[in-house]
Amino acid sequence: MSDEAPELQSATEIKLETARQKKDTGDQAFKKGDVRAALFSYHEALMYLVGLDKNALQSIGIGSSAPPQKDKDGKEIKEKTEVDEIIEKIYANMSACHLKLGNWKRVVETADKALAKNETNFKALFRKAKALGEQGLYEKAVKILEEIKEKNPSDAASCNAELSRLRVIDNEREKVHKQKLKGFLNREKKTDKADDDADADKPTGVRPPPSATIEEVA
Repeated sequence: MSDEAPELQSATEIKLETARQKKDTGDQAFKKGDVRAALFSYHEALMYLVGLDKNALQSIGIGSSAPPQKDKDGKEIKEKTEVDEIIEKIYANMSACHLKLGNWKRVVETADKALAKNETNFKALFRKAKALGEQGLYEKAVKILEEIKEKNPSDAASCNAELSRLRVIDNEREKVHKQKLKGFLNREKKTDKADDDADADKPTGVRPPPSATIEEVA
């Protein structure tokens, strides 16, 4: 077992360092505006990070071997390691990439993964709100933006600007919807009138000559 420990430690260190490098490469690509290259590097970084064994991390001094702590309700407090922090940042950065590409659903997915690691990652939360707004989920977006303003007042200006932008978009969508509805109702009204006019022009019924009887017609 002791012979395997150094090898495990070495492999873990290599994976962690490679992941750091891949993330840095992604960060540089994003700054240069090469969003797709940044996403590729972030994906590569995650491949080295996801699934790293907790014991292996402890062997290189990441994480604690002490029993997990509990909060006031008795729930176990999950220890956050450097790996968790890197994964959080990668997913948050990926949400920024997808935002630039207009991949609204992917923005929400990656932001949620970052928030799973840190629910107070307000950048990821803001991007999620923005993407929800772009998908027409106005109420959900507003709720998140108001939450950010309350919990992180320093972002209030950005949130207010986004709220104003979303209101404009929502008003335009509502205007278009009303115009479509009005057009539909007008078409229905014209169709009904045309049907009424056609019915008025039809003969009310063919009557047999006065001298005819049912038997004779048959």
